[in-house]
Amino acid sequence: MIIEVAHVKIKDGQNQAFEAAVKKAVEVFGRVPECRGLHLQHCIEEPDQYQVVIRWDTLEAHTVTFREGPLFQEWRGLVGEFFAEAPQVQHFNIAIPLVEL
Repeated sequence: MIIEVAHVKIKDGQNQAFEAAVKKAVEVFGRVPECRGLHLQHCIEEPDQYQVVIRWDTLEAHTVTFREGPLFQEWRGLVGEFFAEAPQVQHFNIAIPLVEL
């Protein structure tokens, strides 16, 4: 499994609208068979900063299947207007699985 982390800076005062748009976009990711889930994290110290964390079966599921297909444009159509700058995207492998304490 690959974890995509997109660091997103949004335009000032657009938090509620951006979060509502991401909620709508969940359905878009649900149509990608290789997507296993996502969540949105909001930064406490910098209110215009978010992380979109998405789980993919493979790197190619994100970089080829999704990014080069029509669903990427649908995703950007829902959320792109809120971006203050281009998101910074990184991909991660799970080194140690989540441990509940």
